[in-house]
Amino acid sequence: MVVSFAPRSNESGSALVYILIAIALLAALTISFMEPSSQQGQSNNSFKLASEIESQVDFIRTAIQECVILYQVGDNTIPGTPATKTEGANKKFPVDPRSTHLVSPLAAGDLPLVRELRCPGNPGDNADHQSVFSGNSGKFLPPPPAMFEEWQWYNGLDGIFFWTHTLNTDAFIQTALDKLNEQYGLCEADVIHAGGTGTDLDNAGDVVCPANATCFRVWLSVDSSAADDVELSLYPDPSAAETGNCP
Repeated sequence: MVVSFAPRSNESGSALVYILIAIALLAALTISFMEPSSQQGQSNNSFKLASEIESQVDFIRTAIQECVILYQVGDNTIPGTPATKTEGANKKFPVDPRSTHLVSPLAAGDLPLVRELRCPGNPGDNADHQSVFSGNSGKFLPPPPAMFEEWQWYNGLDGIFFWTHTLNTDAFIQTALDKLNEQYGLCEADVIHAGGTGTDLDNAGDVVCPANATCFRVWLSVDSSAADDVELSLYPDPSAAETGNCP
């Protein structure tokens, strides 16, 4: 009787090929799950951060505009059009929470945080304004976005804006801010990359994007006066300001 071993040899070779293919596929799948900085992970982080910042911007802007609408004449205790940030350049918007115009203002060394803002008007037209974010208003400002600092406020001759910043340099943060910047119109928002000494955000140099930080600023009002070109460099889009396209 003649016994042939060829078929068994072919079967063994085929099985080995399948095993090697399975090992290669498993290795590739393992690597894809083990890469923490994959493009998909970066994209997810950027989308999450951009959504969180945008949500807070909308919440802050809506709360402030509600005060402006509720008290349409603004603060009657501020005479005329003030020329200093102490009383605010626009009396229809909240003043600096450190302003001595207010009853019980913050200390001079404190930061002008958005969470400390008070409505620009009050029944009886006095300076004891109600907090924008408090139990009485029913609005509570959440903590700032991850890796960003508290939102700060400015009401001055250069315009009215609120802003936040980060010293974190993760790539997905810049991607998130770029996406955000694309969603806003001319002179509505901008991203500032501060140098080693910081970057002024107002003409007087009182508001500074810290050294080596990335700042995101949202404008509520922009001074586009043709007679005052010194502030044009502070705008998110100087060319738009020069052509009168800023609100």
